[in-house]
Order: sequence, then structure tokens, then C-alpha cells
Amino acid sequence: MAGESRSVVVADDDPEVRRLLHEYLEGCGFAVLEAQNGLEALLHVKRARPAAVVLDVHMPRLGGVDALRRIRSFDPSIVIAVVTGDEDIELHRRIVEHGAAAVFMKPVALPALAAALTLVAAGGTVAPVQAPPPPETRAPAPVAVAAERASVLIVDDEDSVRQLLLDFLQPLGYDVQTAPDAVTGLRRLGQATVDLVLLDLEMPGLSGIAALPSVRALAPEAAIVIISGSADTSLAALARAHGAFDYVTKPIDFVRLQQTLETALAVRRVQA
Repeated sequence: MAGESRSVVVADDDPEVRRLLHEYLEGCGFAVLEAQNGLEALLHVKRARPAAVVLDVHMPRLGGVDALRRIRSFDPSIVIAVVTGDEDIELHRRIVEHGAAAVFMKPVALPALAAALTLVAAGGTVAPVQAPPPPETRAPAPVAVAAERASVLIVDDEDSVRQLLLDFLQPLGYDVQTAPDAVTGLRRLGQATVDLVLLDLEMPGLSGIAALPSVRALAPEAAIVIISGSADTSLAALARAHGAFDYVTKPIDFVRLQQTLETALAVRRVQA
């Protein structure tokens, strides 16, 4: 594999998709460069010599298939994972024939993508086509800690953060609900039992820290994990004093987050 073994170029013309992939892969330990089209991806490849490229098929200024061919021609050792919303099997076949290591259907199963890149970085190989079946028949990846379909409520006022966490947790087998503010989150807790609550600390209106006692009262058995853009240790201590299980800072370290959720569920099972 070319370049640093954990360096990746993420190429997609949708800025939200780029941000999603960037934050997730960075949280998994990859060094990430962004490109908004195929031409930028090719320039990054020539300048930075990354180990891998995550490439959208349909982009302006040198589309994904053309970019794939040129990158492979420049350096065939660079691993290319293609992402697409197109279910055309013939297109998938052509992508693999042009040298893609794997094809992922959108919405991308982020843990599967990270696992594939990690495997290849370690010298392994992945199955060429990672396109899942249509959504109505798609099953979540089996993960031991979520085998009982643990339920999670995400409370965060940022749309992108809620989507990021949703895209991370659903493929792991979690049953996920979201709320855009603390008041809506409390309403959700009054309507259904959950195992885990991911609660943003700083939200307009009722803040996470102010809502924490009410969350604790409505969901006394749930493990509450605070998510915050502040690394202030006094806030973390205050959150724990009010009943939070743990405190995770933004940008989110997804490896640590997964470990935290696994630990929280294990503690709940022991205490049950």
C-alpha cells in the first residue's frame, strides 16, 4: 500500500458526506484529506501519496470512474473504496474491473468501511463488492453487545451530529431514536424505555446539564453518556455527579465511544 498506511483521501461532492466520512475515519485513527471532485482527489493522490482513497462515483470535474482509472494508472498500490447510491450491478462490476478494492452502497455502513480500510492497511484483502441489499431487507451487522437490540436516544441540536451518530450506531445493531433538543428528548423518554442516552451538553433552551436530573428521573436504568465540544474536566465531573455514566468530547472518538457503550451495557447486565 502506498504512502502512510493510515492516510486516506475522501472524495465526494456532497460536503455533508465528506464531513461524515472525515469525522468517522479520523475518529478511527486515519489521517484524512478531503476532495470535492475527482480532479482534487487526483491532485491529493499525486501530492500526498495516500494509502487509500474513498471515492464517490458521481462527481463533477472528473467523475469517480475516470478518477479511479487515473489513480490506478498513477499508482496501482493505492487502495480505492468506491461509494455510490447507484444499485446498478453492471456499474459495480465495471468499478471493480477498473481496480476498486470494494464498493459500498450509500448510506455507507461506516464501521464496515473503516474495517475494510483497516484490514487492507494491515496487508489483508476485502470482498470486492460491499453493496448491501435494499433497505427493507437489510440487517444490521451482528455485534455481540447490541445482540439484544439495545436502544439508544441521541439528543443533540446539531443535525449533522445526530446523523453522524445515527449512521454509526444503526449498523452496529442499535435501535436508535433522535431528538433535536432536550425538551423533545424528555418527551421521548416519557414515551419509551431506552438503554442508553447520548446527551449533548450545550444546547439552546434547556441545556444538557440542566436536563440531566430529569433524564435520570425518567430513565433511571439508562446509562447516560454526555457529548460535548468542551474538554473542561470540571464539566465532566459535574455531569458525573448528576448521574452521567461517562463524558465524550467532540470531535467524537468513535472507537472510545463504542467501548464506552459496550461497558455501559455490560454494567447494566451485571446490575440487573
